[in-house]
Amino acid sequence: MKGLKTSVLALSVAAAPMLAVADIRMLDDSAMGDITGQAGVTIELETKVNIDRFTYTDEGSLNVNDIEIGGTNRVDLFSELGVNITSRPPSDLLDNIRINIDLLSDGDAVINILPLTFGAVDIRISTGEWTLDGATDSTTVLDNFHMDALIASGTIRVDTATDVMNFRTDFAIDDMDFDAPFMAIGVRDMQVTGADYDLTAPQPLDLFARVEMDIYKAPNAAGNESLAIDLAEFRADIRVGSLLVGGASVGSIALDNLAISDTSMRIYGH
Repeated sequence: MKGLKTSVLALSVAAAPMLAVADIRMLDDSAMGDITGQAGVTIELETKVNIDRFTYTDEGSLNVNDIEIGGTNRVDLFSELGVNITSRPPSDLLDNIRINIDLLSDGDAVINILPLTFGAVDIRISTGEWTLDGATDSTTVLDNFHMDALIASGTIRVDTATDVMNFRTDFAIDDMDFDAPFMAIGVRDMQVTGADYDLTAPQPLDLFARVEMDIYKAPNAAGNESLAIDLAEFRADIRVGSLLVGGASVGSIALDNLAISDTSMRIYGH
């Protein structure tokens, strides 16, 4: 009986691939369409990034130290609104992010970045010193940098017909501070908002400034290939709470309805 059981088991194992093959059916065009017509990929993201030092080296070097990217750990961004515009508890994580990735029928790739739940995504970027270092000398460009901001949305689209990547985002900066000691200048409480944002009657839908740009390959003035960046539109209000010169405040600055458009850049090595 033991030998019979072993033989039955062996036959069952041997027959399994044949049974699997027997159940395979060719898909018709309609069935294939059901598969290829499915929605794309969604990624839910939360993260915190720390980098001890970023270095760009040519003959000399630019060093950015102690880089941190995460959440603001605040619920009072743009406090004049009187609401927690993130709709989330405070956290030092960069979170509440949903990334939808789709490949369209014409081959275009679309990456859409949205909040996972209703509310803007808060982000904090801070660094230590920014230094220029050569073989004999060095200069501290910035000795600190801090920014608390909100991102409402972002879209990246790669057009296969034109080989152009279009990038759009809506953002607002609640607080930016930095010091540039080699110029004895400091900036405190800098804000960037939409051009229609009114501090006396604030509306959340007016809060965000929009940036749109195209990124692609194009010839420079000499006819050589270069990285091309065309800024289609940027409109914003910019306010600096305090401008420091030599450590003392010399007043505040406001730019109302700043508009930058029809701007082209070509970036290449030399």
